[in-house]
Amino acid sequence: MKVVVTAAAELDLIEIGEYIALDDLPRAVSFVQELIDHCHRIGETPRLYPFVPRYEHWGIRRCVHGNYLIFYRAREETVEIVHVLHGARDYEPLLFPEA
Repeated sequence: MKVVVTAAAELDLIEIGEYIALDDLPRAVSFVQELIDHCHRIGETPRLYPFVPRYEHWGIRRCVHGNYLIFYRAREETVEIVHVLHGARDYEPLLFPEA
């Protein structure tokens, strides 16, 4: 299945990379690449990961990569990566601003 990374998720990846680069630039580059690779692997089995509890009706699922959560929607022919966030963040206002 084709994987599409939204502009919001791209910004998340940039912010993650910039934060890690403050301590270790090579690790920042490799870790962001790991996240991107994981996003693309979701396209192989998009329905494997659970829906976000209480928000199933939004169609948002999440996948864990280390301390980070990859939020996405599985569409008919594409997987839409919505956000990539640290697991300690309060993600609900970012994902569900109208809720």
